[in-house]
Amino acid sequence: MKILYAVQATGNGHISRAMELLPHLKRYGQVDIFLSGNNSHLRLDAPVTYRSKGLSLYYKGTGSLNYWQMMRELKPLRIRKEIMELPVEKYDLVLNDFEHITAAACSRKGVHSVNFGHQASFASPFSPRPLQKSMIGEFVLKNYAKADRYLGLHFKKYDDFIFTPVIKKKIREAVPVDLQYVTVYLPSWSEAQLIQIFSAYKDIPFEVFCHEVKEIKRFSNLTLLPVDGDLFNQSLIYCTGIITGGGFETPAEALHLGKKIMTIPIKNQYEQQCNAAALAEMAITRLNAIDNNFKEHLYTWMNEGKVLQMDYSNSIGESLDHLFNPPVANNRYLRELIAVN
Repeated sequence: MKILYAVQATGNGHISRAMELLPHLKRYGQVDIFLSGNNSHLRLDAPVTYRSKGLSLYYKGTGSLNYWQMMRELKPLRIRKEIMELPVEKYDLVLNDFEHITAAACSRKGVHSVNFGHQASFASPFSPRPLQKSMIGEFVLKNYAKADRYLGLHFKKYDDFIFTPVIKKKIREAVPVDLQYVTVYLPSWSEAQLIQIFSAYKDIPFEVFCHEVKEIKRFSNLTLLPVDGDLFNQSLIYCTGIITGGGFETPAEALHLGKKIMTIPIKNQYEQQCNAAALAEMAITRLNAIDNNFKEHLYTWMNEGKVLQMDYSNSIGESLDHLFNPPVANNRYLRELIAVN
């Protein structure tokens, strides 16, 4: 079987999940990778067959998206050309982790595809949403990477096609320890802003990850670290808790390790608002912003924040079994492909 695996590189989570899934996917056949976007600070440790700048995300450095820069970098003619030229028809199975070019190419050429990843979970009305839904946000989640079939990943199994998160082996096999510091990963904030915010709390040691930092630096109660997979894994395994955005993989790993979590979703980023709503339902601390009340929220979280531990160790086997052995009524075409190949 020839498999095309389209990976969105607008965040580290997609890359992290891809690196974990690739060895398992290769058991089913030859896997070619299409990588789109340039926001990830992690390297995909595998050959990339097709590469595109796609649609990338940019931040203002103060916790919000920079829509002006995103629009300025958008190249519709280039994207249209890539949609027309991507040879999706060569493959027996197209897996799409929320990647638009591949989805559009499959739609244009009548090729079946499977949306496999976190965003696919929002095809279900049972996946948590914030109290105020965004019509634009809902439209993007449901139409940016449309597919014939959806296989979602989320913090809980909210629907029959939703499975728990894919956790990397180093986290699954880790023995968590509390060394009494707090990990900070807020990628939409600048180094200067992070230093200003967290250096004010001298009695709390922080390990702060920032894309602007190229080597480990120490500043008062802060240790500033580059965004590096091994460094981040180590920090998360040994921290008391983590302050992070409203992403998916990082909170999922923290939940698996039983670490305390404070989530601060990126402003006007609807998917992150949805993730934060799901975490809030699990009694995880959620803030809408870092404001004048942050000191009170921080110390309350440190002293009283809920610690919740989830077991996500079986997700890979369960989700891939569902992918390659789908219910006949819903996915006859995929079962036929597997039988032929």
